[in-house]
Amino acid sequence: MQESYTILSKKDSQQLSRFLAREGQFLLPMLDLIEQAEAAVDEVIQVVGRSAIEAILLLSARQVAGDPHPGKQQGEIRWHGSQRGVISLAERKLRVTKPRLRKKGPGAGKEVPLPAYAAMQNKGRLSERILSLLMQGISTRSYANVLPAMAETVGVSKSQISRQWIEATDDQIQQFTARRFDGRDILIVYIDGIRFGPHHVIGAVGVDSQGFKQVLGLTEGATENAAVVRDLLNDLVARGLDPARRRLFVMDGSKALRAAIDEVFGQAHPVQRCRKHKMSNVLDHLPEELKDPVKGVLQAAWRMSPEEGKKQIRQQARQLEKLHPSAAASLLEGLDELFTVNAMGLPKALSRCLCTTNLIESPHSGVRMRTRRVCNWPDGQMVLRWATAAFLETEKHFQKIGGYKQIWMLKSYLDELENEQTLAEKRKIG
Repeated sequence: MQESYTILSKKDSQQLSRFLAREGQFLLPMLDLIEQAEAAVDEVIQVVGRSAIEAILLLSARQVAGDPHPGKQQGEIRWHGSQRGVISLAERKLRVTKPRLRKKGPGAGKEVPLPAYAAMQNKGRLSERILSLLMQGISTRSYANVLPAMAETVGVSKSQISRQWIEATDDQIQQFTARRFDGRDILIVYIDGIRFGPHHVIGAVGVDSQGFKQVLGLTEGATENAAVVRDLLNDLVARGLDPARRRLFVMDGSKALRAAIDEVFGQAHPVQRCRKHKMSNVLDHLPEELKDPVKGVLQAAWRMSPEEGKKQIRQQARQLEKLHPSAAASLLEGLDELFTVNAMGLPKALSRCLCTTNLIESPHSGVRMRTRRVCNWPDGQMVLRWATAAFLETEKHFQKIGGYKQIWMLKSYLDELENEQTLAEKRKIG
């Protein structure tokens, strides 16, 4: 596949097929997105066709051998890894990865054919029928009807398709939105938004006292709207995120985010502004010849103590004020919150992870990679399904936060803030 055609890597497409067979309806918005892209017909067939067909092959294998069981194998027919194959779509050849099944007992090792794969190798009317259904889905976007019909054409039960590709996704999303956080000591909450055309998805990722990361919640709406962010945060509180517990919030420069945090959790919670967002905002107001020098000043200042760092940035702002007032104003806006982590006295390995929203940007980048050609997002529900799928897949590969061995220092700092607040409230009562 040519470079310009790369929507999914080969590795990603194999993982995608397994994911689609397991979490069915995520395939539907994906096909919608690819269909809307300005892609040639052949590349759409390569991406859409391979993903859909490999998902159908997995369902066909389940129909023959039941669900795969890691470790001990059950039944007369066993799952035995996967292998490459080729199916025909009219005059086209499509390379796919298919499940491998074998019999156990007497005659062990004998290959068990997949009915759907055997049918798809047919070069006659059946392959033309499959291609016709695939193209119908591409042209009409009626995948809810087309894909079950496509699977049924090669011997996979339509009822099974309906169950796998509709109910599974709804159940997964419901489980995600019902997650409880009772008993989890969430110390850090990262909040950031990603734009999909006119839509925004606001995401929150938490880090607990052991350094483990978890997706907390998602909502669709504009980042400029404090009510949207407030609803997200109130939902987290309703699901067990204790608002009285002092924690560090890491966010971009959105005033809506800060207003929502203050309203739901109070102003006593420390907030760290994302330095990556701040850097981008400042440099956008400068000519090319000044970008590197100012970038160097900011990077140097952020390594200093809060007092010295803010002094250096104010000096830089004074130098820019006359010729580049917008850049100067951006330098000074939210200045104190750029040094919140510096004031905590944390080790470099840990503090580096607390000064940007890069942690939450990882699932965002996965979505961007797969949707970079999309020019139209029909509705917010489609956007939210895509974002949920990306976040949940990314979460499976989450590792502990960098510097997690020193996270106890952050916990101690936050505990002290909480104790000071409690004492202050008691003095007022007394």
